[in-house]
Amino acid sequence: MVVIGAGQAGLSAAYYLRKFGIEPESGFVVLDHASGPGGAWQFRWPSLTLSTVNGVHDLPGMSFAETTGTDAEQVPASVAVPHYFELYEKQFELPVHRPVHTRVVCPREERLRIETDQGVFAARGLINATGTWERPFIPHYRGAESFRGRQLHTKDYRTAAEFEGKHVVVVGGGISAVQLLDEISRVTTTTWVTRREPEFRDEPFTPDIGRAAVAMVEDRVRRGLPPGSVVSVTGLPVTPAIQAARERGVMNRLPMFSEILPNGVKWADGTVVDADVILWCTGFRSSLDHLAPLHLRGPGGGIPMTGRLATQVEADPRVHLVGYGPSSSTIGANRAGQAAARELTAYLGIGE
Repeated sequence: MVVIGAGQAGLSAAYYLRKFGIEPESGFVVLDHASGPGGAWQFRWPSLTLSTVNGVHDLPGMSFAETTGTDAEQVPASVAVPHYFELYEKQFELPVHRPVHTRVVCPREERLRIETDQGVFAARGLINATGTWERPFIPHYRGAESFRGRQLHTKDYRTAAEFEGKHVVVVGGGISAVQLLDEISRVTTTTWVTRREPEFRDEPFTPDIGRAAVAMVEDRVRRGLPPGSVVSVTGLPVTPAIQAARERGVMNRLPMFSEILPNGVKWADGTVVDADVILWCTGFRSSLDHLAPLHLRGPGGGIPMTGRLATQVEADPRVHLVGYGPSSSTIGANRAGQAAARELTAYLGIGE
């Protein structure tokens, strides 16, 4: 078997494969495109510390807290989480090969042919955990190519200081958007725009809210629809930083502009705002292009899923997607990794 990706979902799946009796190397391998451990966490912006991150969930069998120091709250997540993942891979002797870039997965009778830049692998089953970080999404708006300023995506963000003295338009209504809006507004002027009116959650996050979000996304993927936004159910948490930003007057959201001009953005009513930077906090799409030859997508535009936690692909039961749809959260990734490992080994008739 092959696991593609060594983020939270991939490592969780690898852990459970071992627990269910599949031996490393001879029974399964993990192929990771990054040069080091940490999944997408290693590429996050430096100001995203453990005190501001939305949450780091323990991997199965090892506590994250045990790997951090007493002043961990101020440690960049891009340092702390990769360190944790590295210790985890060593502790459980997980067979992670890196850097390995998976180019394409093709059906070959009873096997799957996984073609990479480091050779070809044949597998009876596949757990795909490639996440979304490699596919940033930027919607197209008229005039985008004429903009003389700088356009960048959340993935490209490093520090607010580089925008000092410039007017920044922040686009997006998710958690990353409001975090970066808060940071950037401390050093320069900003305009915040979203497609929909953001919904803030003043009350604490509860298990019921989490279950409602997961159920919504799971229902969509079981019906073969693209995964929806979890934030649309959970709402945006009002942290002390966000409350302070409200009081500073920077959380005044505007509707989405209709056109991009060489020196700014324009709304349908003719209103124009001059801008030097457009920061697209518009999310990511699942990195699944390498699976195209398997023809997994249904007529709804998504991949119809089945299984206990909707990790198994309906069109090809040999393939499981973890970190996709309802398992895209760090908590959901662990449960999905376990379910995928259990169901795939049972389907193939191997392991315990």
